[in-house]
Amino acid sequence: MWSQGNRTDHSTYYHQKKSHFENLPNDKNEIIFIGDSITDGCEWSEAFGNKKIKNRGISGDVTRGVLDRLMEITESKPSKVFLMIGVNDLARGITTDSIIKNISQIVVGINTASPQTIIYVQSILPVNDYYGKFSGHTSKGKEVTVINQALQKGIKGNYEYIDLHTSFMDENLKLDISLSNDGVHLTGEGYQRWTSLIKKYVH
Repeated sequence: MWSQGNRTDHSTYYHQKKSHFENLPNDKNEIIFIGDSITDGCEWSEAFGNKKIKNRGISGDVTRGVLDRLMEITESKPSKVFLMIGVNDLARGITTDSIIKNISQIVVGINTASPQTIIYVQSILPVNDYYGKFSGHTSKGKEVTVINQALQKGIKGNYEYIDLHTSFMDENLKLDISLSNDGVHLTGEGYQRWTSLIKKYVH
């Protein structure tokens, strides 16, 4: 269903983290956060005071990268999975249709390998070009909305959608600059808002 090859289009950091994750011990009833740098940047277990929470975010990751490491993610048969992925795909010029298809394959892959796992697909966060950084990402606000609308409407697979996008927007429908210092990634205040929004799902 998914490739486990050593794909050369992934970064050295991706392969470092992937191999590290594969060598870590599995726990029962793990809660796994999957994503790119936005997920990678948070100390989730500390934020929630729960050692069962595992951070499987990899900076720079894309939907294909998540597919290529699903075996490690599902191996422990986690109780819950929180997924946010796709903004780096957009920066690489990957179409919204391809991203939606890949996210669907991720969900179905988890459903198949670990049927009891509850999957939460989180919306991609808004972006903002205010800081003049990450132009490949911050120019894709409309595409982010298209993907989120598809995820909310429902794609193939069994999951629950969590709308974070709305709670991170400013009056111009862009990422609230008080929650970021580069228009894509979050500051501590941003992560505090995120954890407060998903607290009921984690617990």
